[in-house]
Amino acid sequence: MSNRRRRPRENPLDSWVPKTRLGRMVFEGQITSIYEIFEEGYRIKEVEIVDVLVPELRDDVVDINLVQKQTDAGERSRFRAVVAMGNDDGLIGVGIGKAPRVRNAIEKGIRDAKMKLYPIRRGCGSWECDCGEPHSVPFKVSGKSGSVTMTLIPGSKGLGLVAGDIAKRVLTLAGVKDCWSKSIGATQTTVSFSLATFEALKNTMTLMTPQDWAM
Repeated sequence: MSNRRRRPRENPLDSWVPKTRLGRMVFEGQITSIYEIFEEGYRIKEVEIVDVLVPELRDDVVDINLVQKQTDAGERSRFRAVVAMGNDDGLIGVGIGKAPRVRNAIEKGIRDAKMKLYPIRRGCGSWECDCGEPHSVPFKVSGKSGSVTMTLIPGSKGLGLVAGDIAKRVLTLAGVKDCWSKSIGATQTTVSFSLATFEALKNTMTLMTPQDWAM
């Protein structure tokens, strides 16, 4: 048996040198919650900010596809990765990465999803359910990307996610457990379908509920 000891893994954040004012505020501990950033309207420009404030994020490679582009030098082929990221508790982001190699495309997609991380509002908006738990969406919302329009409708507890596979994966990462859905357009287009679902979730923050007025 070898007596060699494993070296502790280096924390990639140890070498982080913030380049933006927001990054320095997070690095120095002036901002300790991702929700402070959303409330103040800051724009995240460094992926390390998300790594520090939300280390428990999960990622899901929704789709990988080979895309080709005709240039003056000939045909150019690259992989396109669609990645969804969330914490199963009200945070969701969907990003796209392109690169000649699959691994690099996924890494770019993860970075893009982190930079686009967005909070959503959950609730119990179904007339069939009055549990008060944040298991569904609080009201009917829609989102559009390309030719695809996705509509999310509140569902009662225990219903599950009545949606396509791509939408289910995005909704699960966002922490939505029960809802109906309706989609129109070229839903077979993975990029537009996932982004339309993302936009619908983001729109849960555009309206105020009675609970918001009570705060």
